[in-house]
Amino acid sequence: MVTDTRMAGSSSELANCIRMLSIDAVERAKSGHVGLPLGMADVATVLFSRFLKFDAAAPDWPDRDRFVLSAGHGSMLQYALLHLTGYPGMTMDQIRDFRQLGSMTPGHPEYGHTPGVETTTGPLGQGLANAVGMAIAERHLNARFGDDLVDHRTYVIVGDGCLMEGVSQEAITLAGHLRLNRLIVLFDDNRITIDGATSLTDRTDQLTRFHASGWNVTEVDGHDPEAVAEALEAAQDSELPVLIACRTIIGFGAEGIAGTGAAHGGPYGADAVASVRRSLGWSHAPFEIPGHLREAWAAIGARGAQAHAAWHKRLSASSDRELFSAAIAGEIPQTVAVEIAAHRAAVAAGGKVDATRKWSGAALEVLTAAIPEMLGGSADLTGSNNTRTKQTDVFAPPDYAGRFIHYGVREHAMAAAMNGMALHGGVIPYSGTFLAFADYSRPAIRLGALMGVRVIHVMTHDSIGLGEDGPTHQPVEHVAALRAIPNLLVFRPCDGVETAECWEAALASTAAPSVIALTRQNVAAQRRDTAAENLSARGGYVLFPAEAEEKVVLLATGSEVEIAAAARSELESRGIGARVVSLPCFELFASQPDDWRDAVLGGELPKVAVEAGVRQGWDAFLAPGDRFVGMDGFGASAPYKTLYEHFGVTPAAVVAAAMSVIDRTRR
Repeated sequence: MVTDTRMAGSSSELANCIRMLSIDAVERAKSGHVGLPLGMADVATVLFSRFLKFDAAAPDWPDRDRFVLSAGHGSMLQYALLHLTGYPGMTMDQIRDFRQLGSMTPGHPEYGHTPGVETTTGPLGQGLANAVGMAIAERHLNARFGDDLVDHRTYVIVGDGCLMEGVSQEAITLAGHLRLNRLIVLFDDNRITIDGATSLTDRTDQLTRFHASGWNVTEVDGHDPEAVAEALEAAQDSELPVLIACRTIIGFGAEGIAGTGAAHGGPYGADAVASVRRSLGWSHAPFEIPGHLREAWAAIGARGAQAHAAWHKRLSASSDRELFSAAIAGEIPQTVAVEIAAHRAAVAAGGKVDATRKWSGAALEVLTAAIPEMLGGSADLTGSNNTRTKQTDVFAPPDYAGRFIHYGVREHAMAAAMNGMALHGGVIPYSGTFLAFADYSRPAIRLGALMGVRVIHVMTHDSIGLGEDGPTHQPVEHVAALRAIPNLLVFRPCDGVETAECWEAALASTAAPSVIALTRQNVAAQRRDTAAENLSARGGYVLFPAEAEEKVVLLATGSEVEIAAAARSELESRGIGARVVSLPCFELFASQPDDWRDAVLGGELPKVAVEAGVRQGWDAFLAPGDRFVGMDGFGASAPYKTLYEHFGVTPAAVVAAAMSVIDRTRR
């Protein structure tokens, strides 16, 4: 969408509205980063006034262009734009309350907190990788539904810091490989970081870097609106993603500060603010926007209303209307519950011994056939993760209808791109890697949890049970570390039935991402029932009740449920009653009513927990004197059965621990 609003106020006047709102808000808050808004105001003004397809009155219009501020520290640039263009609730009071508790203008942009903010940014580079995911979702939905319903672009502002972060390399090479030509990056090329000139730490030629990665590149004077407009106009017809390096002055207009590391943050102080007002010719009081400029910005915010209305007319007339609306709403077809229940029943009846990663692949065959929105992938571990199914052709140019992405060895960008896909809407992203490599993905997983998006991370080879690859690949602390992230569901199923249930629960989790940790090694079937209820969705349940008089409760997850079950059998043979509680998801279990949890855990009965990982997190269920059987250090390279014996994660060890806690309660 290209329009011209220059008659309503010069581009520099409109940009100065952004600059002054930003500097006034930072001064009032006595905190914030004003250098980027001052430097990129000209570029943002051209983008919003002449190119960005949006309707400020309808922030959730599915076919809007996406705007991502990857350099999220410059949040006042975005807040000023949202206020000036008339996004719901973005009043001047919100600008005045920048960085204050309860305001819609937090220190960094937060998805779901502020209308018009497409993703949570701040950790540098994440927004760029999110934007790659948004561009992937747009191309896929365009292939599925056509130009009438899906035809938009993703614009992202990045800074030098974004491009220094390692995730940027993963993201730009992935985007270049996939030829995501609806992705346009505006690089705030001010050559300054907090410590000073970028030459202190970096000599990368960013244009050459992007070009080598399969992008079209150009550079412009970021303070020349017509040059910026010409570059954006040319980008509309590119067959490749586009980088526009906008040479800018950080802290534009601040005498003695502009163009230096000191310009990055704020507040600048009264003298510097006065110098900005002089250099811009701005004589208005703080937070005051002249009427003709306010009207011009309001017109910019409304200029997409006609295109929005025309799109709705096309949607109403489309034979795909119901499918499209269901996809955007993220609805799971009602038939899925029936189909996954039938799959669980078949798995239970079969009693097959297999790895849970393979049971995950079997569940995905059912799910991807029933849910066309599922868009999967793997970080070069497809055969190990079992994330590609018969229904998922490869997503690659020129055919973006495929539903499986070969991410290559790019775990961080993969996780961040999936966040972007989920934020875009219309797809349900999932992908696979090894659990030990969650460390590469963790920053994006954390942001996904903060935003509350439905992203499913399949992480196989989940313990010392992977065997010979050794401690570099054996994730002893990773499950505990992931459980420490708020609003993240961490599943560790014990067999084929629980694996299917965990997939069903993860898909039902529309406000939190999930990790499904899966075994490399085979595990015995534990669940032979055909109960209609998804027991794993409660997070924990009594798998095997005690038969003799109950003396102890055995708690376990994943492959160690088999160990707990074997220990129970030995205890029962001695006349000692023991129940086995499977806890496939701590987070869901914690959300259950207190009486349910207490009944499952056996009240005051002594407890032994077993998991082939570190103890952290288990003390939520263990009283002083209860025991934990697991790992207290790194693993080793050997066949997995040897490792379990070597580290004492065995039925015999669980039995010994059980006898110890029982003896304690007798004294």
